[in-house]
Amino acid sequence: MSQFLANKIIFDLDGTLIDSAPDLHAATNHVLKSIGRDTVSLDQVRHMVGYGALRLIELGLEATGDPEEYSAEDLRPTFLQYYGDNITTHTTLFDGALDMMTHFKNEGIELGLCTNKPIALTEPILDNLGIRELFSAVSGGDSFDFKKPDPRHIFETARKMTGEGPALMVGDSRPDIEAAKAANMPAIAVSFGYSQMPIQDLSPDVIIDHLSDLKGLIKRA
Repeated sequence: MSQFLANKIIFDLDGTLIDSAPDLHAATNHVLKSIGRDTVSLDQVRHMVGYGALRLIELGLEATGDPEEYSAEDLRPTFLQYYGDNITTHTTLFDGALDMMTHFKNEGIELGLCTNKPIALTEPILDNLGIRELFSAVSGGDSFDFKKPDPRHIFETARKMTGEGPALMVGDSRPDIEAAKAANMPAIAVSFGYSQMPIQDLSPDVIIDHLSDLKGLIKRA
């Protein structure tokens, strides 16, 4: 397996460092129940997480009746209110995440977070899970006028980090891998995330099955 030299590791959040699907599933079903619809399964929601609240609501509407009977945009505040109030009720770090991030911090490698989740929802998750202090830069999907797969989202996140030197991206789905490739940056993918398609079809540089695998893959430049 390849080994990479990097002074900065930029992570995606949902499906990469945290399993947030259960709380997003609950928020989706809360919206559906509020309009008298049936609920959807966790598996239906899991592979749409990276596309935002509107897409989750649209998925729910499509799966439970006439998708045009209600406006996903009109239902979005109901979703966001419930999700914001229950943002880490069932959300957890993936196994090995904390140990892995602590290892790299101790090695002098900076950690950044580049997620398409709105920043107002991202920060409470990091605080609640006790990992905010591990990141020297955090950017959300609304931090700039662009977001992944636009490579500028990664570039600007890296620019907010204090050090110099090469960076790489760790993610779980198309926006992450395509953004890293467009940025001419190594792309490491996790096999256990929320990708809609087989992760190997996106041709990342490496696919890992456990976050602890990163410790043997990345060395400080």
